[in-house]
Amino acid sequence: MSDIICVTSRLLCRGDFPEQLRKIAEAEPKYVILREKDLSEEEYRELAKKAVAIFQGTKTRLILHYYYRTAIELGWKAIHLPLHILREMSREEKAQFELIGASCHSVSDAEEAQSLGADHITAGHVFVTDCKKGLPPRGIDFLRDVCSSVNIPVYAIGGISPDNIELVRQAGAAGACVMSGFMKCSDPVGFIKEFEKK
Repeated sequence: MSDIICVTSRLLCRGDFPEQLRKIAEAEPKYVILREKDLSEEEYRELAKKAVAIFQGTKTRLILHYYYRTAIELGWKAIHLPLHILREMSREEKAQFELIGASCHSVSDAEEAQSLGADHITAGHVFVTDCKKGLPPRGIDFLRDVCSSVNIPVYAIGGISPDNIELVRQAGAAGACVMSGFMKCSDPVGFIKEFEKK
């Protein structure tokens, strides 16, 4: 199984977004996080329903993002959250999920996410990326420190490409998250194979 996670951004998608999701499902990344941060909860719910229909029955696990009450309402068992949202959730709400991911930007974030029940974390941004224009990357040493501070899988995020994925793996990460590469490519199956060659 791939160690690459697709993080979506339909605003970066060059074609039809649901069609791109179908192509990504065929590529079989480890997970797909339906991020779409600009949407209201109601708008996100409608998009999530379409995404659930696309990924149900595929080998790729869809993870919903941020709106955990919507995920509970849809009966979806995988969620990815900013740390401040994970802090707010009750034990009963967390128990609704089989898989909880959290976004972390420091060793203390990672340790807190683990203590709050996260099953895995994303750590970044590791390399220069257009998504964080003007912000200096935290680098490989940061990633190595995060990986050694927790006992749960860590996935690097930010500027990850086939050219630097080996540095990420060597730092102890379980894999990496990729956004623009998946959103902009016409052949996600071929794109993900570039990471496997390394």
